[in-house]
Amino acid sequence: MKAGIKNIIFDLGGVILNLAVENTHREFARLSGLPLEEIKDRVHHGKYFHAYERGLISDAEFRNHLRQSLQLQISDTELDKAWNAMLLDIPTERFTLLEQLKQTHRVFLLSNTNEIHRQFFNNIVLQTSGKLSIDYYFHYAYFSHVLKLSKPDVAIYKYVLNEQNLLPHETVFLDDNADNIAGAAMAGLQTFHVQHPNQIFDFFA
Repeated sequence: MKAGIKNIIFDLGGVILNLAVENTHREFARLSGLPLEEIKDRVHHGKYFHAYERGLISDAEFRNHLRQSLQLQISDTELDKAWNAMLLDIPTERFTLLEQLKQTHRVFLLSNTNEIHRQFFNNIVLQTSGKLSIDYYFHYAYFSHVLKLSKPDVAIYKYVLNEQNLLPHETVFLDDNADNIAGAAMAGLQTFHVQHPNQIFDFFA
């Protein structure tokens, strides 16, 4: 890590939390009988997904959209299980790293997510570490669906910088998505593109 970095902003999925988006696609393909490629288009692309990630539609509206789009007649519980299938685990050594960094730096989370996912990954945190939520490991955690903003729009990075009085050149942003890294760079942040979650240990070594 470069000298002079005082603040660290982490993405969550693919950086702290292990992800396998294809698990969700496979579950919806199994439930609907639709081909996998069609599932990808209907689930993770399009206005409903982005609106949900920005908190512009409710959990119920998103579930109903998925049911209609995928021609599903399943309960909320079954639908949420498929939707959350992409969220895997958080190895304890990543929690340890965050706790260490929190002693020496200001540490933040900035995640494009949604309320169904947030409840699920907070349960993963509780099961793994005994802490009630992921928020414990950061000075502050920011979520797209709460802010009504999402990466890679420059506005979301500027919001965090302004609210926390952070100087961009003293702040590094880590994300697994190249578009999100580009957005952060446009906001003046130092960046690190995480190609594999365990790269964060090399970065902070």
